[in-house]
Amino acid sequence: MKRHWQGILNYIRSRSTNAVLKGVNSLVQAAKSRARGYRNVHRFISMVYLLAGKLEFRIPHWAAAPAFAPTK
Repeated sequence: MKRHWQGILNYIRSRSTNAVLKGVNSLVQAAKSRARGYRNVHRFISMVYLLAGKLEFRIPHWAAAPAFAPTK
């Protein structure tokens, strides 16, 4: 325990483990593979945010219904 004491304290402070960091790394690698062909690093960063952000995209109620009702 003496050898790993600093690591134990770091875990207690941050509550992050190596598994969490590996998960984030896999999201970044997925974004990197999806962002191929973009010439701009900002596109890559945006892709990382979209994949890792766990955003919920909802269609507004006015867009979900048809614009007109078909007549018989």
